[in-house]
Amino acid sequence: MLVVFGGLPGVGKSTIARELVRRCQAAYLRIDAIEQAIRDSKMLAADIGPAGYMVAYSLARSNLELGRMVVADCVNPLPITRAAWQSVAREVGVALVEVEVICSDANEHRRRVEGRIGDIDGLALPTWSSVTRHDYVPWTRDHLIIDTALLSPQRAVDAVVDAMDRVRSASLH
Repeated sequence: MLVVFGGLPGVGKSTIARELVRRCQAAYLRIDAIEQAIRDSKMLAADIGPAGYMVAYSLARSNLELGRMVVADCVNPLPITRAAWQSVAREVGVALVEVEVICSDANEHRRRVEGRIGDIDGLALPTWSSVTRHDYVPWTRDHLIIDTALLSPQRAVDAVVDAMDRVRSASLH
C-alpha cells in the first residue's frame, strides 16, 4: 500500500506521517529530506524543480515492489504530482490512500509555521508569508482530509488507518 500525504507546510503532515510509519513499520519518504540532500550535493542549482519528487517516486516504486508499505510525506501541491503518485501505485499494483492535511484555524497554522524548529540540517524553513503564497491547487479526486485544528495527531493517525482498512476491504471485493 502507498499512503501519500499532502498539504501546506506547517499543517502537521510530518507529525502524522511519522506516527503512521511507526505504527505500520512502513518505509518513509520525506520530500524535504530528499530535496535537502540534493541541494547538499551541489549537483543542482538552488531551484531543484521536480528532482526530489522524481527520486521519491523511484524509491516508492522500489520499496513497493519489495512488498513494503510506503508513506510519502510531501506538499503534493499540483495535479501532476498527485497523478504521478497514482501512477506509481497503479504500475506496481498496490492500493493508494491519498491524505490531505489541513489546519482550518489560520492563527494556529501561522503559530505552527512561525514556531517550527527544523529537524533537517541545512533546510531553510518556510515563512508564514511563503506558506500563504504557496502554489497549491485544490484536489479534485476523492481523498481523506485531516484537519489538525480539530484532530490530535493520534486521532489523525487513527483516521488514516481506518481509511487504509476501507481501501483494503474494497480491494478484496
